[in-house]
Amino acid sequence: MKASDLLVKALAIEGIEYVFGVPGEENADFMMSLEAVDDIRFILTRHEQGAAFMAEVYGRLTGNPAVCLGTLGPGAANLVTGVADANMDRAPMLVITGQGASTRLHKESHQIMDVVAMFDPVTKWAHSIRHPDSIPEIVRKAVRLARTEKPGACHIELPEDIAKLNVDMDPLEPRRFRRPAPADKIVNQAFDLIKNAKHPLILAGNGCIRKRASKQLRIFSKRTGIGVLNTFMAKGCVDMDADECIFTIGLQSKDRVSYAIDAADVVITLGYDMVEYHPQLWNPRSDKCIIHIDFLPAEIDAHYNPQTEVVGDLAHALWMLNERVAAEPEGCLTFDLELQAKVRRDMMADFAQYADDETQGSIRPQKALWDVRKVMGPNDVLLSDVGAHKMWIARYYQCHEPNTCLIPNGFCSMGFALPGVIAADLVCPDRRTLAICGDAGFLMNVQEMETAHRLDSNIVVMVWEDNAYGLIAWKQDNEFGRHTDLSFTNPDWMQLAEAFGWHGHHVTKSRDLEAELERAFEESGPSLVVIPIDYRENALLTERLGNIAYSI
Repeated sequence: MKASDLLVKALAIEGIEYVFGVPGEENADFMMSLEAVDDIRFILTRHEQGAAFMAEVYGRLTGNPAVCLGTLGPGAANLVTGVADANMDRAPMLVITGQGASTRLHKESHQIMDVVAMFDPVTKWAHSIRHPDSIPEIVRKAVRLARTEKPGACHIELPEDIAKLNVDMDPLEPRRFRRPAPADKIVNQAFDLIKNAKHPLILAGNGCIRKRASKQLRIFSKRTGIGVLNTFMAKGCVDMDADECIFTIGLQSKDRVSYAIDAADVVITLGYDMVEYHPQLWNPRSDKCIIHIDFLPAEIDAHYNPQTEVVGDLAHALWMLNERVAAEPEGCLTFDLELQAKVRRDMMADFAQYADDETQGSIRPQKALWDVRKVMGPNDVLLSDVGAHKMWIARYYQCHEPNTCLIPNGFCSMGFALPGVIAADLVCPDRRTLAICGDAGFLMNVQEMETAHRLDSNIVVMVWEDNAYGLIAWKQDNEFGRHTDLSFTNPDWMQLAEAFGWHGHHVTKSRDLEAELERAFEESGPSLVVIPIDYRENALLTERLGNIAYSI
């Protein structure tokens, strides 16, 4: 068989289900080989960036990599933003790009650039295939690295002349390994710190949305009563209805939940990535007693210097702690968690403040998200793009189950949600899938509306329209008291929806939003819901957060 046949065969044995991308001349052999297999589905996208975001969402929802595909030069460059987003947000992914013949890579030549070097800083590993016999090892290594904690992206380049060579090899059979467990001695140290604390708190990060980790975390927080603050990316690691859930931290302004962490004498970080919410914002004096529990040792930072590091499989580490909690005599774990309970009550009151709002002409963010939560079931999936709406979703949209709210929070790339929700529908066809975008972010990958129509995706995309780069305006207003010119015009949304074969809904009255969302979800195929958003609430929220005070 050809080298391209072997590459596809190796991908199939690894369990790869999808390849998202835009083919080119230099990966034509790969495409022909891919077409010959039944186990892998190719999804043609309208831009390589859309393909990368689709592969990212597939990886975040399943824990397994999908492939995003581009050709050499500009096709490969178009993938970079989505690949970097996946890598920084810990999504397993394979990136496959074509390349010119290996006989011309050493010199100036049409569309030739060092693609491997370009991907090196935004992947866990990047490599070019220079001999067909190496394909089984390269694919096995790339998939293993992509899946290994912490997950991320791996890149494979296939030059066009190598793709055509004959090869007599078989793929390597995948072998899974069990992640190492922490040592008993270090878990005992961590448990002793927890037992002697008065106001312990859990800061749950991205690693806690893994199913086994979430299950053990819920047991631990329930048995101990210790409150759980989650980062943007750890929503749903404990049920929003659980007494121990004190919701989301991550806004740079001082929020109610910040006072819970201020009052904590021991902070237990679980699966926490520094990129999610920098420790300088919650440990400014570098004086917190921190227990770091994660798959990897702690990143070095002056504001994050843990007293104890429990390194190993996160779920198993929590299981070990649960065993120790269960062995304690009843009533021995006595914590003062009243402030955490008050924070939870006050946050719940904030969430419901505009539940019955009936304003016309524009819709408050709080009301929009209250209605979204009402129409979305516990296992339905919401994807947030990046913009001012992301801040509102982070604070006001809470979850029952892990991995039901996907927010880019490492690389934070706009344009994520529209292509991402198409992939979410492929992974979860029996669930409602909703993307919330700003008008700026939506138009960054608007071409994928055609992909959604072609696939007959049962998705809803809600656009919050403010005719500006609203988050940048919000931040400039906070720092300078004014903002630069950030406004723009938008298309006629209903004509845009019609042009791409989507259903369209324009909602200007708060009281109509819930019913229109229900109608959109009941329609077959993709639906666009556009609301004029009242971003006057941005400044009001900043003012409120600046005036919150708790006695600690």
